[in-house]
Amino acid sequence: MIAAPAITGLAWGRIEIDGHPTFKDAKIWPGGARAWDWRETGTHHQPGILPPDVKELVERGATTVVLSRGVWRRLQVAPETLSWLANHNVDARILQTEEAVKCFNELREIVPLGGLFHTTC
Repeated sequence: MIAAPAITGLAWGRIEIDGHPTFKDAKIWPGGARAWDWRETGTHHQPGILPPDVKELVERGATTVVLSRGVWRRLQVAPETLSWLANHNVDARILQTEEAVKCFNELREIVPLGGLFHTTC
């Protein structure tokens, strides 16, 4: 199993991932990471994380995903995203950002893991 890279730092508006540049928001999967640009899929705080946001993680090998809702939990997860994940047998952990980082780092070497991290509100 290829582990997802560790999250090594988190601050308002920035996330640091081992072996990658600093991002504002990030997508992480087994073996890689990149910036999470909400404009690519039309993501907004409401209705929140959309199926195309998580699909890339699953296509890159994640069987479990950690979805961060932001520091103040303003980012929602669209109901159709939860349905899509369930239909693809993907375990989802939906947490406040600091909690999500802790969970992600604990699971990254145990399961094929992906994550979406929103570093502000």
